[in-house]
Amino acid sequence: MSVRKPAPRFLNLFLIKLPPSGVVSIAHRISGVLMFVSIPVIAYLFALSLESRQGFEQVRVWLASPAAIVLTVLLVWSFSHHLLAGVRHLLLDIEIGVQRAQARTSAWLVNLGALLLTAIYLAVGVL
Repeated sequence: MSVRKPAPRFLNLFLIKLPPSGVVSIAHRISGVLMFVSIPVIAYLFALSLESRQGFEQVRVWLASPAAIVLTVLLVWSFSHHLLAGVRHLLLDIEIGVQRAQARTSAWLVNLGALLLTAIYLAVGVL
């Protein structure tokens, strides 16, 4: 009979080194939640901007604030990462890139691609 190790009593998540595909998977879920939670805020701002000229000006001023810019950049990352990771998952579903080396490469491409698209937005959209 083999001796079983006891289950860890304290699991420090910051000490676990995830593979790139694990990072993509967790970030895909986080980005989906961020986009879902942002829907009411975006709908409210859109409705307010269509109400009147003053409402439009309120939305424009609010979107120019530093907090809104940070949230917008976060949403751009969220959308771009979710889109790229979703395409990666669809390709994996049809067995394209399922080999370990290819899966690691595609995971790195998703992570870097999302950051690159966010940097492009920062360079073009915000500044």
